[in-house]
Amino acid sequence: MFRPTGANPVAPSASRRAFFRDSCGGFGLLALAWMLQQDLAQANSDPARDPLAPKPPHFAPKADSVIYLFMHGGPSHLETFDPKPDLQRLHGNPLPESFGPVATRRKVGQNPLLGTKRTFRPHGNSGIPVSDFLPHTARCVDDLAVVRSCWADSVNHPQAVYQMNTGSILMGRPSLGSWVGYGLGSENRDLPAFVVMPDPAGGLKGGPPAYGNGFLPASYQGTVVRSGDDPLLNLRPPEGTLTRSEQRRMLDLIGALNARHLEPRADDSDLAARIQTYELAYRMQSAAPEAVDLSRETTATRRLYGLDDPVTADFGTRCLLARRLVERGVRFVQLYSGDFTGWDAHNDVETNHASMCAKTDQPVAALLTDLKRRGLLDRTLVIWGGEFGRMPMSESGTGRDHNPHGFTTWLAGGGIKGGTLLGTTDPVGLRAESDRVHVHDLHATILHLLGLEHTRLTYFHNGREHRLTDVAGTVVTPILA
Repeated sequence: MFRPTGANPVAPSASRRAFFRDSCGGFGLLALAWMLQQDLAQANSDPARDPLAPKPPHFAPKADSVIYLFMHGGPSHLETFDPKPDLQRLHGNPLPESFGPVATRRKVGQNPLLGTKRTFRPHGNSGIPVSDFLPHTARCVDDLAVVRSCWADSVNHPQAVYQMNTGSILMGRPSLGSWVGYGLGSENRDLPAFVVMPDPAGGLKGGPPAYGNGFLPASYQGTVVRSGDDPLLNLRPPEGTLTRSEQRRMLDLIGALNARHLEPRADDSDLAARIQTYELAYRMQSAAPEAVDLSRETTATRRLYGLDDPVTADFGTRCLLARRLVERGVRFVQLYSGDFTGWDAHNDVETNHASMCAKTDQPVAALLTDLKRRGLLDRTLVIWGGEFGRMPMSESGTGRDHNPHGFTTWLAGGGIKGGTLLGTTDPVGLRAESDRVHVHDLHATILHLLGLEHTRLTYFHNGREHRLTDVAGTVVTPILA
């Protein structure tokens, strides 16, 4: 506004104190308007435009989030949770003919039986036996449901990794975390719904499709978070580029142009996902650094997870990150233990598992303990297991080959009946024998605990409705609280 020279632009009665007093209500109204706009956008969100908006479950859930501890390579149930006195007695002998032919690789079925050097003792009020490889986990056994009778369909790593993650031995199907994000959306609009933490040594057999979105819209794929000082790549803009407000104005313009471009292409989920990713990435610049900042944790907590020990520091860091993420509303977090070899103990099961258990046992127990003391375990489902177990016959004299016919998985937390032991393998641990639990049954149970009916969680693709459990799957009710 033009004013004559020398004119006072402020009325004589005004003061700086009065200005701030009178204008503070306006700032509050601006903030309120923004909050109401966000709530309205969430309430009226179009799944095509905001695929990670929260969605109601099919029924009341027992768990709100999942932490999946994936022991890559196939941990031996015979060295961890499934003691076999008959295997010890028959050590060095051939498998008795009464067990019938065995589907193995490299004619391992003809090799002598291999007893374990581990000692099993009952623990907790439940008296569940656990190997001396896992002394820390053993102290948490009353929180676990140990399923000794799991079985799967492939003896090879990539196919078995795919099936345990996606329900199918074929590449290209949506992963469990993607299905959960598709079914429930995200509880935190500023963080991803599905986070994956690969082993920093790399080498996942099957590769990223194990945690991919498959034929689901691209928004549901896992977001990779690494351990170390920079868990999320390219999160911070380069120094000396855009300011926060300039970046916001740029994204608003891009968003308006993208929305116009999307209107005649409403069925293009990849385009919708890319548009949504711009906004999520912008919000993560504020929320993610705090979520992954472990310096805020106490010395006692860091010691609990083993961050002060180079053996446990890596997996302990990722377990602690997982707790912080579910604490902030991330729906599904998956941690991988093991590089390309991992738990794959072909040559020397004792040496291999001694190393892998030393790296993971304390952090896993710390995660359970920390979740429980913070009141999070009741609403967080924790899963431990690999793509299969190991054979009772020897390989290379002291190792064990892959065994999908019978192995162990345990669950704890949201909706699980702790101190439960379900199912058996046969006397030498070769095949699941009683209360058999297929991968589809395990997936159906996980979805059930999250309030999702696995037969109703479907997606239309290539002319038919698909689901995580295909045409099978039964909820494993004996392990439910």
